[in-house]
Amino acid sequence: MIENDALQRLRNKKNLLAFSGGADSTALFFLLTRENIPFDIAIVDYGMRAQSKLEVAHAKELAALHNLTCHTLEAPKITTSFEATARKIRYDFFEELIARYGYENLLTAHHLGDRFEWMLMQFCKGAGCAELVGMQKVQKREGYTLMRPLLHLDKQELLNFLHANEIEYYKDESNDDERFKRNEFRHNISLPLLEKYLNGIKKSFEYLDEDANTLLEEIALEKMDDFAYFASTNNPRTDIFFIDKYLKTQGHLMSAHERELLKNEPSAVVGRKFLISRMRGYICIAPYEAKECAMPKEFKEKMRVLGVDPKLRCYLFTHAMACAKLQELLA
Repeated sequence: MIENDALQRLRNKKNLLAFSGGADSTALFFLLTRENIPFDIAIVDYGMRAQSKLEVAHAKELAALHNLTCHTLEAPKITTSFEATARKIRYDFFEELIARYGYENLLTAHHLGDRFEWMLMQFCKGAGCAELVGMQKVQKREGYTLMRPLLHLDKQELLNFLHANEIEYYKDESNDDERFKRNEFRHNISLPLLEKYLNGIKKSFEYLDEDANTLLEEIALEKMDDFAYFASTNNPRTDIFFIDKYLKTQGHLMSAHERELLKNEPSAVVGRKFLISRMRGYICIAPYEAKECAMPKEFKEKMRVLGVDPKLRCYLFTHAMACAKLQELLA
């Protein structure tokens, strides 16, 4: 069920599986073991459901049975923006493990239904071809590769595999709560369409992936601590695609309003936390600092001549390496 190309990327590598105990990650767990792919697992307990402790205990037992390492994290209490905050917590955890233990690939159990939901939600909010492509099977990230080996499979195909092999898994009841937008799309829109047009939807994503590979060349995004930059593609919508892709790794999902700001303005504050500035052919992404700071006149003048956004100057003044790199780029 896992495609040969994915298997070749995973063999003889250090792989980390993002595990939850649910149907999707359990199916991926056993598909990997069936193919003798080496991997360890990582699970986050958000403490939001009574059965989460059982899921962690199950993950530990499963790992011990198969001689794998099980990494666990008990997340701090989340009070606002649960989905975005939870995503930031788990990816920070995964990336800490990757850096500490040298994992090369991070595997998630996203499947075709997840991808289709995301596409429909983006379409309804306002999106172009780049955004509609959404999740990719393979994505290069700083220090590792994110892989989604189940992205070509429907949820029902995964359930059929689990049931045929009498494999137990946990069901998260919150996935049925239609107060959450994603669940509303899943139960009322994407699932009925997948049931009726599965083969056509699969084929459409194959075409979208081919088109994306043609239209969206990868960019070289560089980072210096919390300062990131890349050479503009000279296409505002393509630049925004890569800005959005980077901000997702920082735990922020851009709104339609923020996308419009970036399309029409040379700089914009996003999520009250990030400043995006377009200067002389480069896109710079830095933490947004609302406070003023005392800067020498000479420094202010140098920044003015280079065309640096006034909102970015305080950050650069207090981060010498980022400032030196930006001056090098703009000189």
